[in-house]
Amino acid sequence: MAQDPSLTTWVDSDRFIPRRFVQPALAFTHAEAASGIVLMLAAVVALVWANLPLGESYEAFWGIHLDLTLGPVHLEESLRHLINDGFMAIFFFVVGLEIKRELVSGELQDPKAAALPAIAALGGMVVPALIYLAFAASGDMARGWGIPMATDIAFSIGVVALLGTRVPVGAKLFLLALAIADDIGAILVIATFYTEDLSIPYLAAGIGGLAVIYGANRAGVRAMTFYVAIAVVTWFFFLESGVHATLAGVALGLLTPATPLIGSAQFDQLARRIIDTYPVDDGTVYSRQKVDTEARSLARVATESVSPLSRLEESLHLWSSFAIVPIFALANAGIRFEGVSIGEAITHPIALGVAFGLVFGKTIGITLFTWLAVRLGVGKLPSQTQWSHVVGVAMLAGIGFTVALFIAGLAFPTHPEFADRAKVGIFVGSAVAGVMGYLVLRQVKPSKSPDDDIPTETKAARV
Repeated sequence: MAQDPSLTTWVDSDRFIPRRFVQPALAFTHAEAASGIVLMLAAVVALVWANLPLGESYEAFWGIHLDLTLGPVHLEESLRHLINDGFMAIFFFVVGLEIKRELVSGELQDPKAAALPAIAALGGMVVPALIYLAFAASGDMARGWGIPMATDIAFSIGVVALLGTRVPVGAKLFLLALAIADDIGAILVIATFYTEDLSIPYLAAGIGGLAVIYGANRAGVRAMTFYVAIAVVTWFFFLESGVHATLAGVALGLLTPATPLIGSAQFDQLARRIIDTYPVDDGTVYSRQKVDTEARSLARVATESVSPLSRLEESLHLWSSFAIVPIFALANAGIRFEGVSIGEAITHPIALGVAFGLVFGKTIGITLFTWLAVRLGVGKLPSQTQWSHVVGVAMLAGIGFTVALFIAGLAFPTHPEFADRAKVGIFVGSAVAGVMGYLVLRQVKPSKSPDDDIPTETKAARV
């Protein structure tokens, strides 16, 4: 049945620009591996830019200072710090939304189902940290122990997407839940161990901002502009408090309501009441003003029938994955190798600690703690998931990029040479972990489904 052209939006139309450019671009953004590809390209551009003959322009550009004064508020940050403290707060806000969704209605909703990936994530944090300290436990180098604890969701899920049906759904969900639990652990590590020069008055003001948002939610305040304004002020208070500003993003995400303001029954009632004001084919010509008024009413009802969490996650996900995170990588992944021995950089204790922590620490820690959880009866493997899948997923969890780079900057703020060595370890370790995980999962034979032994005729009869 042909679609009525009058009901087709411009994006979905068969015109040249939507068909040739817009629709393929949208299809790309919905591919699971897409965000990982864009992130990798950004990192490659950063490395190439930093090592060009005029590579000094890389640091010069990202080191540009921005000075903003608004009444008593004064903000002076370099462009890189603005991205790391500001843009990444939006990234962590989306992470907070994802965590809230999983806690309310996802894989982490059932404590028993959440136990296995949570325990596995704990192993994937403790063992890499211990391996790092085995290589770099002296002096300021020891501050980098949190770097190999992080898992990059975009890259790891992207690699799994390349494997298609070779990886069972249960193993994919296990990796996703593990990565989210890993994010929670990384957030706690940042808040607890990478916070300096704590300002109690600013911290109290930031907590007060969160309390205002919580109270407004409970009171039924619906104006998004109100929440955005309070969120920006809260972010500034956290920035000035010494507690990293991105934690404000996580807290705001967790405070976002996961239930719609209008229930399904009320939505049906309100929507029908608005639509029924326009009888079908009665020949009445309605004024533009009336149509606009009723359309806005219907749009408002439809909007409030979707939870704020779902609306914000959908509207910010693409911006976070395809703009904020790649820009962060572009600003932080550049390492200038001029005058530096590649062999010396790779064999530096920090680089070795990070790389071995990501490759072996994640694999051993996640696999071992998963085995212990299953053995003790605390959790059970997902459907059709073999131990080979667990090992492969554990290896993919060693792809630590975005959050690992972020922690590297926090760990060595006064030692850029240490941060560069950590980045080398992140690149090498993530690459090796990704390739090893891909090869292991590619070799695993699919589990036999219970339905495989049922004759085809019986299956057809069931249908």
